[in-house]
Amino acid sequence: MTRLIYDRFAKDYLKELLTPLGEVETSRDVPGEVREIDVWFTPYPSEQRGDATVLGLLGKLATTPSIFEPFRNAVSPNQIRGCMGKLYDIHANLLRQRQRENSRLEEADLPWLWILSPTVSANILNGCNAKQDENNWPQGVYFLGEILKTAIVVIHQLPRTPETLWLRMLGKGNVQKQAINEIGKLPPNHPLRSNALLLLSNLQATIQASQNIDREDRELVMELSPLLLQWRDEALQEGEERGVKMGKRTMIENALRVRFGNLDEELSRIIEPLLELPPEEIMVLALQLSREELLARFGS
Repeated sequence: MTRLIYDRFAKDYLKELLTPLGEVETSRDVPGEVREIDVWFTPYPSEQRGDATVLGLLGKLATTPSIFEPFRNAVSPNQIRGCMGKLYDIHANLLRQRQRENSRLEEADLPWLWILSPTVSANILNGCNAKQDENNWPQGVYFLGEILKTAIVVIHQLPRTPETLWLRMLGKGNVQKQAINEIGKLPPNHPLRSNALLLLSNLQATIQASQNIDREDRELVMELSPLLLQWRDEALQEGEERGVKMGKRTMIENALRVRFGNLDEELSRIIEPLLELPPEEIMVLALQLSREELLARFGS
C-alpha cells in the first residue's frame, strides 16, 4: 500500500515539473503486453518550451524523448531488465510506425530510459557495466552502453546542490528530508515552490489516511507538518494582502468615476501607481486634483 502511495506521488511530481517542457503521460500502456510506463515525456519544440534550467539536472534529462521509471526502494536486476524491455518494445513500435509511413527513424527520435532509484548496489552497477561520465554529468548518473539508451540515476549519490534538488526529492530518509527542507527555504515567488508543496501536502494527507503507516512514513509526515503549516500561513497572508489591494482598487475606481463621470483608458492607467499610496492620500488626490493634474503626475 505504501509503495503505491509513493508511486503515485512520483508520477504526479514528475508530471507537474515536466509539463512546461513537453507532453507528459503517466501509466502509458506498452504495446504487445499489459505493461505500463510510469512517465512518458516528449519535449516541446524549443520555441514552446518553458525554462528547463529551473529544474537543474532533471531539466537536463528532459531534453530528449524520455521514459522515467522512479523507484521508491533500491531497484533490482529484474526491475532494470523489465524497464529496458518496455523501452525496446517502444523502440520497435516506433520503427514499425515509421515503416508504415515510409519515413526514416532517427536515433534522436528514440526515447531514453532514466531509471531513478534511491540506491543501487555496486554489484548491480558493475553487472550493468554502468559508467559515469564525469566530464558532462554529476556523480550518481550512470550510463549503460550508448546504443542501449539507458541510464541509472542513483539519487542518494547526487551532490547536494540546487541543480539536483528536484531529483533528490524522490529519494528516501534523510536525503528526501534535506530536499524538503531546501524547498521550504526557496523564496515564496519561486516558480516551482508552491506546486511542490501542494504535491507534498497531498502526499501527507494520503499517508495519514492509510491504514499501514510505518516508522519511515511517520517521520516523513512529521518532517512535512511544520513546512506545510508555514506554507498555509503564507497563502492566507497572501490572500489577505490580495483582498486589501482589491479593496483599494475598487475605492480608486469608484472615486474616479464619481469625480469624472466615467473611467476611460487614460484614467485606468493611473490606477496602478495610485495603489502604491496610503488610502487616505489616494482620496485627497482623487478629490482635489484635476484630471490633467492626475494624468500628469501618475500617467507616466
